[in-house]
Amino acid sequence: MADNNLHLSDKVLTWPNVLSALRLALVPVFLWLILIDENLIAFSVLAFSSFTDWLDGYLARKLNQMTRLGQLLDPAADRLFILASLLGLAITNAVPWWLVFVVVGRDFLLFFTFPFLAKAGYGPLPVNYSGKAGTFALLYAFPLMLLPNVLPVGWTNVILPIAWAFAFWGIWLYWWAGAIYVRQVYNIRKIDRENSSILVSKKESK
Repeated sequence: MADNNLHLSDKVLTWPNVLSALRLALVPVFLWLILIDENLIAFSVLAFSSFTDWLDGYLARKLNQMTRLGQLLDPAADRLFILASLLGLAITNAVPWWLVFVVVGRDFLLFFTFPFLAKAGYGPLPVNYSGKAGTFALLYAFPLMLLPNVLPVGWTNVILPIAWAFAFWGIWLYWWAGAIYVRQVYNIRKIDRENSSILVSKKESK
């Protein structure tokens, strides 16, 4: 069976994993703060989360504590913060609902690739650079969309265009990364089917 995570540890209790778990725990807090219109505190929570995101990656490399659990927790926390931001902003009418469906739709599509990977003996594939850049852009866009609610009115015309620029750039990269991911899954399944056919042919020839 193929294993694309041979270099990762099976440890659970590490500092990077603790920080990732903390970020996950902050997601519902962040969403609740948006819904009760505490946007400045919500922005602070997201800023703190972004710092821990950088810190857990730094510690994982510095302490050589890269783990299979961490590989799952870190992107999960990013995606949940993006989802929480989108839902909070859409519910409070700060962004249109189509933006939620465009962003969430990509992850919904990729969800259906997991059975194909599992059948070939793979777990979730590593996030590619386009995906990281898209996530980075979206994690900048949505906090910026919170700021007009806590800053003087004159700042809205400055911040919102920047926020939407990050959003559109992030969406494009997010979907591009998704297309790359689907292509990788297709190639893995193609190779797996070819290998299976070779094994069947060898058995039949004996």
